[in-house]
Amino acid sequence: MTIVAVHNWYQTRGGEDRVFEAECALLEAHGHRVVRYTADNASIARMSRLRLLKATLWNAAAYRELRLLVQRERAEVVHFHNTFPLLSASVLRAAKMAGGRVIQTLHNFRLICPSGLMLRADGPCELCVGRALPWPGVRYGCYRRSRAATLLAAAAVLVGKQAACFDGVDAYIAVSEFARKLFLRGGLRAERLTVKPNFVELDAGPGEGGGGYVLYLGRLSEEKGLHVLLEAWNLLRSGRILRIAGTGPLAGWVAREIHGRNVQYCGPVSRQQALQLLREAALLVVPSLCYEGCPLVVVEAFASGTPVVASNLGGLAELVTPAQTGWLVPAGDPEALATVLEQALGNPVRLRAMRKMARRQYEQHYTAEANYRMLMDIYRRAVES
Repeated sequence: MTIVAVHNWYQTRGGEDRVFEAECALLEAHGHRVVRYTADNASIARMSRLRLLKATLWNAAAYRELRLLVQRERAEVVHFHNTFPLLSASVLRAAKMAGGRVIQTLHNFRLICPSGLMLRADGPCELCVGRALPWPGVRYGCYRRSRAATLLAAAAVLVGKQAACFDGVDAYIAVSEFARKLFLRGGLRAERLTVKPNFVELDAGPGEGGGGYVLYLGRLSEEKGLHVLLEAWNLLRSGRILRIAGTGPLAGWVAREIHGRNVQYCGPVSRQQALQLLREAALLVVPSLCYEGCPLVVVEAFASGTPVVASNLGGLAELVTPAQTGWLVPAGDPEALATVLEQALGNPVRLRAMRKMARRQYEQHYTAEANYRMLMDIYRRAVES
C-alpha cells in the first residue's frame, strides 16, 4: 500500500511529532511505501504576518502540492496528523480531490476548541464544544492568551468547515474513548470515528525502578501542572528525589524553583536517556490540568514497568487503573497529590507488584504490532468503503 503521511512539525518536538515518526516507520517496517509531506513551525520566524495568516486560513500552495503528490504517487491512503498552522484544512480537501482515502488522527482537541487543550483558568473547559462559532474561546483568549491568536485558530477551523474539508475525511482516529465522546458531542459522526491509542515503537524492556526517584518527563508548560507538582513535593516527608526532564516555556522557572527541594532538573533528554530514566524511576507523575488524550509517556512508563500517578482527567483516567498500574488524584490538588505520593513510596512491596501489572498492560494493549493491526484495519475499511 502507498500512503502519503502529512504533518506540521511543532517548534518544540512533542508527542504528536513522535507518533507521526513512529507510525511512518512502523508502516515501512511492514513493507508499505510511505511518502512524507510536511511543514515545520520553525519556518514561522521567517514569515510575514500576512503570509502566516494566508497559510493558516487556506494554504493554496500546499493544496496544489499535495494534490499533485497524491495523484503522482497514486496513494491509496492520505493520513493526516497535525495541519495547524502552516498547512491548513486545504490539504484535506486536496487529498480528497486527488482520489485518496483521507484519515486524520485527532491528537488534540482543535476541531472543537480553539486552543486545542480544552483548558481555561487552570481547569478543563468545554464551553466551545458543539458550538458552530467558538466565541467563548475567543472571548477568553484561550489560545496563547490572545484574542487575536484565538480568533485566527478558530477561523482556520471555520474556513475548513465552510469549504467542506472535514466532510471528506473517511475516518477520524481518536486516541482515547474519552476523546471520542467529546468529538461526538462536537458533531463528528460515530461511524467515521475510531479509537486507536498511541504505542511504544522502541521497547527497551521493563526496569526495576532501582533509582528510587519520582520522575516527571515531558513538556514544561502551565497546562502540565508543574506548579502543583512542586507544591506537593514541598509537603512530602519521604526524602526521595524528584527528577524533572524535558523542555518548554517553563524551563527557566523550573530551574529557579527547585533549589532546596530534593528536586533535580535534567533539562531536555534524548530518547534513550528518557527510556533509561523511566526504567529506573520508582514512579512517573503526570499532574496535568488539561484533558490529555493518550500521552506517550504513560504508555512508555507501562512498557518500562513503572507505575503512574496521574490526574483523574480525560484520557489519563482511562489509561491508569487504580491499585493496579498506578493512582489517580484530583487535578490541581497538591495536598492530594502529596498524600498519594507518600502512600505509594511508603509501600515498596506494592510498588514491585504494580510494576508487573504495568508491564502486562503494555503487552496487552500498546505494542507496535497490536497498533499496526488496528491501523491497517482502519485503512482497509476506509479503502473498501
